[in-house]
Amino acid sequence: MDVYPLFLKLAGRPCLLVGGGEVALRKAELLLRAGGALTVVAERLVPELRAAAEAGRLRHLAGPLLPAHFLGQALAVVATEEEALARRASALAQAAGVPVNVVDRPELSSFIAPALVDRSPVLVAISTGGASPLLAREIRLAVERLLPSGLGRLAGLAREFRAAAKAAIPEAAARRRFWERCLKGPVADAMLARDEARARAAMLALINRAGSARGTSGMVYLVGAGPGDPELLTLRAHRLLGEADAIVYDRLVDPRVLERARRDAERIYVGKAKGRHGLSQDGINALLVELAWQGKRVVRLKGGDPFVFGRGGEELEALRAHGIAVEVVPGISAALVRAAYGDAPALAANA
Repeated sequence: MDVYPLFLKLAGRPCLLVGGGEVALRKAELLLRAGGALTVVAERLVPELRAAAEAGRLRHLAGPLLPAHFLGQALAVVATEEEALARRASALAQAAGVPVNVVDRPELSSFIAPALVDRSPVLVAISTGGASPLLAREIRLAVERLLPSGLGRLAGLAREFRAAAKAAIPEAAARRRFWERCLKGPVADAMLARDEARARAAMLALINRAGSARGTSGMVYLVGAGPGDPELLTLRAHRLLGEADAIVYDRLVDPRVLERARRDAERIYVGKAKGRHGLSQDGINALLVELAWQGKRVVRLKGGDPFVFGRGGEELEALRAHGIAVEVVPGISAALVRAAYGDAPALAANA
């Protein structure tokens, strides 16, 4: 990762924009939408920027760029085609310790301005680290098509009920499952259809139901991780890794697969390592049962397929014997992939 992604709160904070042309106008619109107190340094302004200055939405300084302009600024954006001015602005900003972005000049910038998909309060930022702004824009257009326009309204509703959900459902794992139901079920359908009354009623019903259903057990998924390449995971395995509270795995699981899991998921290694014995199969069975009794959504991750050279059957029987809900998610067996990547007709002929 070449850059560290973050979202900066600019409401009421001073921001500096160097340049007064069409590119500067686009940058000014974004900074003002984020609530920045904007100062624009430029000899001339395009009509839209001039109108914004006259309306008091920004401050315009028509003189030369000075070191004092950068004092106290939260960030600076340089949108000018004048090479000497761009270099001077970058040097002054960095000397003052102010983060600076010079449009289309990553070598002069201390931060990258990403392409944005705006479904406020949901924001998706896309960056190629300055390597190809055009590629970032193409990705943004693809994401725009995928995300419904009402996604921001749904996020706003979740923010409104967040405190009530936390009070009614204090357990983190149970609360996460509650939000999954909200964001994928009738609440989401109603909100995206602009039926706020129905969405609120459904949200309240879910909160009341969840608050009175404490102590329910979780669920275990026996998931095949495939032969190692994360691209060979099934779509369902991808989704479950992103939703799991705990992941139980052994040495046959490629570390790249674990990178697809939720950042805060508990990762429990049960395989053998040099100088250390792993859990016995009975120990693994007991661990899965205990995690489920804690109300967690558990992914038991196995290399290849859970039932090809694995002991998924034993784990399935143990979980069912304790009344734990369990689902098997098959994976691609390494043996099948070897045939696909190798000379499959020759292998078949020699069988």
